[in-house]
Amino acid sequence: VYGTGVDNVGTVPASLATFLALQKLEGKADLVINAGTCGGFSRKGAAIGDVFVTTASANHDRRIPIPPFIPYGIGKVDSVGASNLASALGAKTGVCTTSNSLDKHEMDEKLMLENDASVKDMEAAAIAWSCALFGTPHFGIKVVTDIVDGDRPTDEEFLENLGSAAKSLQEALPKVLQYVCDKKHDEL
Repeated sequence: VYGTGVDNVGTVPASLATFLALQKLEGKADLVINAGTCGGFSRKGAAIGDVFVTTASANHDRRIPIPPFIPYGIGKVDSVGASNLASALGAKTGVCTTSNSLDKHEMDEKLMLENDASVKDMEAAAIAWSCALFGTPHFGIKVVTDIVDGDRPTDEEFLENLGSAAKSLQEALPKVLQYVCDKKHDEL
């Protein structure tokens, strides 16, 4: 849309693509797997290259300080339980919190802590929202590129580790697909 030649990242492209795909499938999707990279929190045991399976998604940049809108702004949506998958992969589990920014500021930090975030990305909550609209179970497979509560600039650490994280994700996804095929959601 903007003529920049970069990938479409963030909540708008993620929610729209997920919504349109689920609409086109007309209720035939059994499960949505959100695969991508993320920042991780050292306070939650995350390290560069770790694979996480999401337990829920929430927003940390939709601040609407009007009481009925506060839960809407957070928009927490649980992922389908996938603890058996996480064990099979040797992956960690936790909440993925989402915003439309790679970096963070003080209010983001406060809300990420309130969301009990293990990882942070720019799409998970939007994908979860679209899945919730269609009643489609989902979870995320996220690989850590940077440490959110670390001391390095996010953009530098992200770019430095993106290639290795992408490789880790490429190795994990076939295992994920093999594991989930022919299983019921409560077996994940």
